[in-house]
Amino acid sequence: MTEAIHIPQDTAPQQKQPIIVRFFAQLFSVVFHPLFIPFYVIGFLIKYHPSYFSGFSFYAKFEIMRSVFVNTIIFPAFALLVMKGLGFVKSILLHTQQDRIGPYLANMIFYFWMARVFFNFKPELTPVLAVFMTGVFLTTALALIANIFSKISMHAIGCGGMLGIFIIIMNSNSMLMTWPLSIALLITGLVCTSRLIVSNHTSKEIYLGLVVGLICQFAAAIAIL
Repeated sequence: MTEAIHIPQDTAPQQKQPIIVRFFAQLFSVVFHPLFIPFYVIGFLIKYHPSYFSGFSFYAKFEIMRSVFVNTIIFPAFALLVMKGLGFVKSILLHTQQDRIGPYLANMIFYFWMARVFFNFKPELTPVLAVFMTGVFLTTALALIANIFSKISMHAIGCGGMLGIFIIIMNSNSMLMTWPLSIALLITGLVCTSRLIVSNHTSKEIYLGLVVGLICQFAAAIAIL
């Protein structure tokens, strides 16, 4: 008698999708990786916000982006590679909750430093940057705690933080945020759907990530603004 093959429930949605759907889902997951979200958000504000960076020279704007790139992408990625080389994580894709502990701790240090730079060392900058990076730091700390109980989606956390800071800017009435917020919602929908397709995240883990990202941005805004 032939034994039936059991497919785990979490992986079933991925297996049912056509290869072209899984390709684009993986593409969105890479392009909008949570490490890139702070760089995208701050780059958007420098490029399009009408008042936050008025009067700043090209070199000053470049220095801000360089600092963000190094502290939120290069250093966290390098730390992850070191942890992989030392055997602290099994895969750089961080499939398990245990693998995520070290990167969360390392990223907390880099995000805290970036928030402190914006808050203390560059007083001429808009406080929104300090709010955003403080929110990112708080999100990472809360995600580390949540990771004990659930493999919370880091992609959803990043998207939640992006939505949160855009809502904060919208409420400040300093910029018309209709189209940026619409694009952010579209990106969030695409990324969260992609994670359901190409990862073993559950809907609960996706929603939890979004809520954590949003709440931490709002908490940072209340504390700083």
